[in-house]
Amino acid sequence: MTHQPSFSQAEFADKKKTTRREKFLARMEDIIPWQSLFNAINADLSARGLTMREGTLVDATLIAAPPSTKNKDKKRDPEMHQTRKGNQWYFGMKAHIGADRDSKLVDTLVVTAANVSDIAKTSELLHGQETQVHADAGYTGVEKREEITQLDRKIDWQIAIKRSKVKQMEEGMEKETLKATEHAKASVRAFVEHPFHIVKNLFHHRKTRYRGLAKNSHQLHALFGLANLVIAARKVTA
Repeated sequence: MTHQPSFSQAEFADKKKTTRREKFLARMEDIIPWQSLFNAINADLSARGLTMREGTLVDATLIAAPPSTKNKDKKRDPEMHQTRKGNQWYFGMKAHIGADRDSKLVDTLVVTAANVSDIAKTSELLHGQETQVHADAGYTGVEKREEITQLDRKIDWQIAIKRSKVKQMEEGMEKETLKATEHAKASVRAFVEHPFHIVKNLFHHRKTRYRGLAKNSHQLHALFGLANLVIAARKVTA
């Protein structure tokens, strides 16, 4: 397993003098295991019976990074990359998540540069117990990927059909039936937006706070762990 630097190590790797902030983060790391915080929260919620783990919703969201070169190195963050979504270009990173279909809690999280395709990280988002996976049209063909076909279990892939394919169909009962089916599939997939909404809108995390993927990954794991607590609290009080 690849070792990721801690908050304090990554934040101050290029500095020789130990600052007060570095000392504080080092002390905090002795108290709070940041890298296992996400898993610890999920383990507790699972023990409380809040996850079903039969179905997984997979999706990804872009987190913008500062494109400015007005910094010490006079260049953009080399670990962040540019990607195109629709007619717009984005520079930054991407948070790929696998969420429990029934509880809406985030089971898995993978952080990459923005130019990494959603479909490439699908296998890493599966926890191994699901029998059904829901995803949008960006994951078309995922069941044929080598890392997926090597899985020793059967998965029912509920992947959205591309809109262009539906539009090309002749009007009639077949098209209307397909549209109804796609609407039902979309209503299930929509729940994957809940944790994104919490992290981006409630926690106001729409841009990266650090340079490099390691530090930002640590932070996102903590934020999605906290988002799970918000979702769980809503279920308990509902």
